[in-house]
Amino acid sequence: MLQIALPNKGALSDDAVALVKEAGYRCRRSDRELRLQDAGNGVEFYFLRPRDIAVYVGEGVLDLGITGRDLVRDSSAGVEELMALGFGRSAFHYAAPKDSGLTVDRFGGLRVATSYPNLVAADMAARGLEVTIVRLDGAVEISIQLGVADVIADVVESGETLRQAGLSLVGEPILKSEGVLIGRAGLAAAGADVRTFAKRLEGIIVARDYVMVEYDVPETCLAAACRTTPGIESPTVAPLSKPGWVAVKAMSRRVQVNRIMDELHALGARGIIVTDIRTCRL
Repeated sequence: MLQIALPNKGALSDDAVALVKEAGYRCRRSDRELRLQDAGNGVEFYFLRPRDIAVYVGEGVLDLGITGRDLVRDSSAGVEELMALGFGRSAFHYAAPKDSGLTVDRFGGLRVATSYPNLVAADMAARGLEVTIVRLDGAVEISIQLGVADVIADVVESGETLRQAGLSLVGEPILKSEGVLIGRAGLAAAGADVRTFAKRLEGIIVARDYVMVEYDVPETCLAAACRTTPGIESPTVAPLSKPGWVAVKAMSRRVQVNRIMDELHALGARGIIVTDIRTCRL
């Protein structure tokens, strides 16, 4: 039975569970359940702290896991990132007091507070800088005010918490993170059950980014219309009973759909319909 770790709480957990449910797996649990079995799909889910998931997977205790890329990198566990999942996006940044004038190349000798000590140590070593890393489990933005650090390194989403603490970002992101599917090193091609789980998730992720666009268009405008809706491989085209007209169907990017409809209508297309896709395989 395939054993998979999911985050046990927070936004990352909500998004991961929603994705797995959409992919057809039984993943409903009570707040206290740590393990849930989906016998019909041959999968057992474990609900663990997001920070611990990469360790369990890397040690081979569990086969797969969903957690944040930042947590995976900081764990230094022996895992492979199999797929980016498109939720929980954030950036890992340095921050310092506003108007401090600090740049990253001037961090040498300073104290850096963070919940991600391995990420910071690796970045500082790559830059040839020596710093004192102050490891904290949370609320690192107040560490400068309390006098235990000169700089912080933390995950940033909106940046509002930093602004409230009188801090501003320093330099470019150390790492851009999001939810990822991970497997222990060498597992990716090991079994059909792993590939099936990954393909199901991929189908949901692609379906969230695409819609199906259907329309009728004069044959004289077909080439131009197909350039607007090229589809994945190519559009599906079928003749209509109305002479000189064809029906076209193609997958298109959700974020582009309003522009696509405008262009198709201007070309002479009519009966333009956009529908959601629940899942797909490419």
